[in-house]
Amino acid sequence: MSSDITATGLEGAARQVPAPTALNRTPSWRRRKAFYNYLGLLPFMAFALFPLYIMLITSLKSDKEISNLSVSPFWATGITLDQYAYLAENTAFFQSWLPNTIIVALASTIISVSVGILAAYSLARLKFRGVEVFGIAVFITYLVPQPLLFIPLIDVVNFIDDFIPIRDTYWSLIITYPTFLTPFVIWLLLGYFKTIPVEVEECAYLDGCSRLGALFRVVLPMAMPGIICAVLFAFTLSWNEFLYSLVFIQAQEAKTIGVGVFTELIRGDVYYWGSLMAACFAGTLPIVVLYSFFMDYYVSGLTSGAIK
Repeated sequence: MSSDITATGLEGAARQVPAPTALNRTPSWRRRKAFYNYLGLLPFMAFALFPLYIMLITSLKSDKEISNLSVSPFWATGITLDQYAYLAENTAFFQSWLPNTIIVALASTIISVSVGILAAYSLARLKFRGVEVFGIAVFITYLVPQPLLFIPLIDVVNFIDDFIPIRDTYWSLIITYPTFLTPFVIWLLLGYFKTIPVEVEECAYLDGCSRLGALFRVVLPMAMPGIICAVLFAFTLSWNEFLYSLVFIQAQEAKTIGVGVFTELIRGDVYYWGSLMAACFAGTLPIVVLYSFFMDYYVSGLTSGAIK
């Protein structure tokens, strides 16, 4: 009798094994929710990627196909790299424009972020008379339109040019770009530094660190997402800057991508659409690749700095 009961008990336990399958409905529900979330994002993704798609498709067409109104502009019937070959052979895109843009963006970003880190940390931690007024002044400086800034900056560049020849070189851009990048970096990092507990620095002081030692060994590693976010923003702003480049640069070998495309690929009311789209796509691609690698830090830097 006991063996029957045992067998029955084992069989009953075996029959009850499939019962937990009801819990497996949760992952499928989550998958459906994720599917609908991605489905809702598709229109926004299409809206954001549509300009890149048009630039790519147009750059892969021949001039004859671009001017043919009977052909749809949304796809290419024949793929060719003639537009990129035109950029390489008949313009200074790869020889000067792209290298100059990279040099100016990197140099101005390094200067702006370095100064911005020290200034933002000082405003967030140091207590001195007028600290709040100084913080507001930095924010107001960021709001000043660039057309108002480049007028006095012309005098600054001319004054420096009397001693060091920087006019009509990318050095004039490296000097002037931080005037609008640094206030933005300070404003962005100020909120992020305030989210870091002061007690962490006090522990570093007890271990023998100076204020600068605590900044470089403790605060900066904790603020790395915000710093990377500031670097991405500063690099993007300097990469896309147009007004200062147009004002301070006239020499062909010193032009950046924005000015080179505008002055060389647009002649009056004549637009060289094929090479123009090829230059725009080639100039946009480095920024897209940069953001794709650091997207997690970018989002983390924005969200963490918004909450104290």
